[in-house]
Amino acid sequence: MPTTKPQTKSDKVIALLGRATGASLDEICKATSWQPHSARAFLTGLRKKGFELPREQRGDEGTAYRITAEPSGEDASS
Repeated sequence: MPTTKPQTKSDKVIALLGRATGASLDEICKATSWQPHSARAFLTGLRKKGFELPREQRGDEGTAYRITAEPSGEDASS
């Protein structure tokens, strides 16, 4: 029986942000059990690693974040 590595909270957030609609801060908090300030800090960390993560308006639903570009191989290792 193959064992799979458990999905980390970071993996979950990156998957949410990779969707076409992105993810709201509330969706990130619900998926990870993080407080909003922790979720925002994680988003800041992704930006520092080289991810392009613009904030987008979702009509009446509020603000969403979406990964539009990932870091290149050289930048990701730092």
